[in-house]
Amino acid sequence: MIYTDAGIVIFRQDFREADRVIALYTRDHGRISLRVPGVNRAKGKLKALSEPFVCGEYRIYQRSATTLGTITGGKIQSVFPHLRTQLKRQIIAMHCCELIMRLTPLHQPSEQKYNLLRQLLTELDNSEPTPAFVPAFTLRLMAAAGFGLDHPVLQITPQFWQRMHEDKFSNLIFTEPEDLLSLSKCNEVCRRFLNQYLNFPLQTLKPIGLTEEHLPAQTITQKIPSEDLEHAIRH
Repeated sequence: MIYTDAGIVIFRQDFREADRVIALYTRDHGRISLRVPGVNRAKGKLKALSEPFVCGEYRIYQRSATTLGTITGGKIQSVFPHLRTQLKRQIIAMHCCELIMRLTPLHQPSEQKYNLLRQLLTELDNSEPTPAFVPAFTLRLMAAAGFGLDHPVLQITPQFWQRMHEDKFSNLIFTEPEDLLSLSKCNEVCRRFLNQYLNFPLQTLKPIGLTEEHLPAQTITQKIPSEDLEHAIRH
């Protein structure tokens, strides 16, 4: 079977002497694993289509009874060039791609997740990242994956919670102490969720989120009640 689908490269690994294996999160087929033949040769024609964060239209050949398809061609839509010029942007993009890789099953399509990842990469490419990018993406991915919380926890205001789930990532700029504290609590929700549902730690660096050194001194002393958070995540 041969089909075409829009996808974003979320993982890449060399395979054998000249091939690559990539994980592609596609609009219509979800997360799929694909072989890209011959790209590590000097005249490899599909190398650009197999680079991390590349978004494109992929032509895929899938034999029956096999899980690993083969990319036979395609067309690049965006390479998000500014991601590749700043380490911080690359780290955030790699981290969010790994979250998609680790929290989404194979062959279960979700256009919502595809659009979420593409939105994150687009805004990350066009604007300076803030400490809210990663927790906002994680909370939205949790909701899309069926793990989202129906109501805000840890005394986070409904307005702040709504902004973290609905505003453009680039608009999530917070300076007020109460907002910074709420952002810290959102980071804690994300950390507890990942610790509970991942079998082994993420390979990417720690999320570029809010850490205690970013908080005003008076807010650091306010402790987050862990038992309340555990109860919220379980239910």
